[in-house]
Amino acid sequence: MNVQIYNTLTRAKEAFVPQEPGKVKMYVCGPTVYDYIHIGNARPVIFFDVVRRYLEHAGYDVNYIVNFTDVDDKLIKKAEQLGLTVPEVADKFINAFNEDIASLGVHKATLNPRVTEHIPSIIAFIQGLVDTGYAYASEGDVYYRTSKFEEYGKLSHQNLEELQFGIRIEVGERKENPQDFVLWKGAKPGEINWESPWGPGRPGWHIECSAMAREYLGDTLDIHGGGHDLQFPHHECEVAQSEALTGKQLANYWMHNGYIHINNEKMSKSLGNGITVNELVKRVKPAAIRYFILSTHYRSPLNFTDETIAQAENSVERIANCAANLKHRLSTFDGQADGTALGELGDRIAQLKAQFEAKMGDDFNTPDAITAVFELVTEANQYMNRSDASPEGIAALLAALEGMNTVLGLLPEAGADAELLDDEIDALIVERTEARAAKNWARADEIRNLLTEKGIALEDTPQGIRWRRL
Repeated sequence: MNVQIYNTLTRAKEAFVPQEPGKVKMYVCGPTVYDYIHIGNARPVIFFDVVRRYLEHAGYDVNYIVNFTDVDDKLIKKAEQLGLTVPEVADKFINAFNEDIASLGVHKATLNPRVTEHIPSIIAFIQGLVDTGYAYASEGDVYYRTSKFEEYGKLSHQNLEELQFGIRIEVGERKENPQDFVLWKGAKPGEINWESPWGPGRPGWHIECSAMAREYLGDTLDIHGGGHDLQFPHHECEVAQSEALTGKQLANYWMHNGYIHINNEKMSKSLGNGITVNELVKRVKPAAIRYFILSTHYRSPLNFTDETIAQAENSVERIANCAANLKHRLSTFDGQADGTALGELGDRIAQLKAQFEAKMGDDFNTPDAITAVFELVTEANQYMNRSDASPEGIAALLAALEGMNTVLGLLPEAGADAELLDDEIDALIVERTEARAAKNWARADEIRNLLTEKGIALEDTPQGIRWRRL
């Protein structure tokens, strides 16, 4: 498949050609695990999950690495607030992260390396920069000499004089130059620390990704991704560190997703308008959150409102209803499919599948890919009402819809006990039907209420009672 990616480094769409045919080395910056992730954090988590899914769908073997920053000023502060150790805080919120992404239908990464498990390799990386003159020690800290790396600013397309340093870039008297950034932070009294050639301390923020990406994916990545806010300074500093040490390009393709606003305002702690995934999934279907994220192109800003999330819920329900109706309609046919040719329906399905593939291959254009999904849903709904609908046609429509869903993940995935649960539901529906026939209305209502509590809705159709998960 032909995949085009907008490369932040070149500011242009480029044909995706991995270094090794059939294999993709992909690194996406993960969370600093000091709190629950918010809807802004969820955007790269969901989007790059879809990138990974599509590349796998296209036949690639994807080695997908997402790190956990498990030591940091924020974790130290949170540990003090909660009366826990830094590792205990990290474990608490890594578990919460894994629960949140599972609820959103996000597949776990190939590996989630933690900073605290890679201190020796990080120290070795820093030592290499010191040995080559790209870094220097100062009163227990180690800093990177930005002026020595001539291409500093090439990712964010700024020159050194124009750059304004953001979060976690400290300016102090220990630096040779205000634009230098920290690689190793000397420990303050009572702080978690590790021994190093420069004294006890811990890694700076940027160095961790350079060291871990190199350890698991080599000197050059195929794809490096993250939020737009990471482009500078975090990714710019990664480029400087890695390329100074290895002499090779850190990543061939850089991808950055846009911001999320809340009711047209920037999401920030000062405004108190942050929404955690942990809170949101209690009142919104997780599939609707995925839909909301994917309904806008990943490089564009996204605005969260009650109206947009309600629209997303309606949209995913339409897709889910279509899938459920197709499965139910298929179950009503007697005997096996006889191989009847699909004719015009087959041509239309092939056209919509090609449309979906073309949009996903064009810089992962999920909103236009979703349009193809809805065109398929319309086609399926119309076909199911035809008197000449065949099992071959229903099966082909269902296979096409499930194939698209394999990439987008808008339908809930069956759990390990799904078959048993389905059997239980079917048995309850049979019992309810028998109760109604016997005019045992109390038992019939009891079963309906039980199913409703478990998120199961019953619907009467011309082919009999059908159930679906809410």
